[in-house]
Amino acid sequence: MIAIAALLAFAEPSPACAGSPAGASSTPYLPEPTGSHPVGTTSLYLKDTSRPDPWVPTVKARELMVSLWYPAKSPGRRRAPYMTPKESELFLKDAGMTGGSLDVLSKTRTNAFSDAKPAGRKRSLPLVVLSPGFTKPRSTLTALAEDLASRGYVVAGIDHTYENVAMTFPDGRVTTCVPCEGDHDQSLFTKVSKGRAADVSFVLDQLTGRRPKWKGAALIDPSRIAMAGHSAGGASTIAAMVEDSRLRAGIDIDGTTPVGILDSALSRPFMFLGKPATYTPGSGKPEAATWERDWKLLTGWKRWLLVTGAEHASFTDVGLLADQLGIDSGAELPGARGMEITRRYVRAFFDLHLRKKRQPLLDKWSARYPEVKLCTPETSTCR
Repeated sequence: MIAIAALLAFAEPSPACAGSPAGASSTPYLPEPTGSHPVGTTSLYLKDTSRPDPWVPTVKARELMVSLWYPAKSPGRRRAPYMTPKESELFLKDAGMTGGSLDVLSKTRTNAFSDAKPAGRKRSLPLVVLSPGFTKPRSTLTALAEDLASRGYVVAGIDHTYENVAMTFPDGRVTTCVPCEGDHDQSLFTKVSKGRAADVSFVLDQLTGRRPKWKGAALIDPSRIAMAGHSAGGASTIAAMVEDSRLRAGIDIDGTTPVGILDSALSRPFMFLGKPATYTPGSGKPEAATWERDWKLLTGWKRWLLVTGAEHASFTDVGLLADQLGIDSGAELPGARGMEITRRYVRAFFDLHLRKKRQPLLDKWSARYPEVKLCTPETSTCR
């Protein structure tokens, strides 16, 4: 299962990278967004009293932390922190890194400004939900979220409590991962996907219901909502779309889909985006077989795209931050290039399906992005 922690973790420094590697940056940073809007961000604490926590049943309500990124009227005074020092420490320890400064990721320079005033007209902004990989915090999707927000989207990144190595609540509590230890079999990830689908529906209720939890919620167009996720978050995107018709389109980014999630036709637009080593159709890989199984049940607009040279981390902040810190993530594709491709193709998908803007990029090979291959599973070809 691709959601095993090691597949997204920072790799151990190679001998060439030991000590103070050439090209390493002492202050990590995220690439600037490509849109014209300044980006604001805020965090929401949400509590679903209708259900107990699926991982800790003694906790009688499901508590969630959600980051919102959105177009702002002007830059704020303070750039948002990437994660707390404690979150950075636990994240890096989980990745097997015990040397150096364990708070380094808390110093990562972001491009969003804390609590900047939102920009836009009432019900004018599409909403995109993002779900991170298993064991990974919502912050690992920040570069993608900032870019979408700079292009006029509201983005909601959800931390699925007890499914990542470190998450901080406003009162200072830090939760860690409960199901990380032990066997990671299909039943676990079926539970993850279904639980995350419930999280997503609750978050949508809190953002678009009668008494929304965000002051800028009136800007959201409830008829234009979609979702993307990485790894387990990608599989959860299908689960959430099955359960909630408010999600008009979805993307699975490098995520193996467990059995029992999609068992009937889904006609809304969907895209698979992944790496060839795992998801080449016709390869016989068990991960690719899960996409092939679900592909047959996707009856609307659909695409299967593979990025040459990518590794699991290439689609998130992890790949580009690893490069900056002089750590070998195992990818042939530079982290910054991986993020550029991810941003461009994810944005094209949402621009097409939430804004009805034509996107030839999604229909054929691009000289600008030659790494990206468009696959036809029926003939097991990618070109």
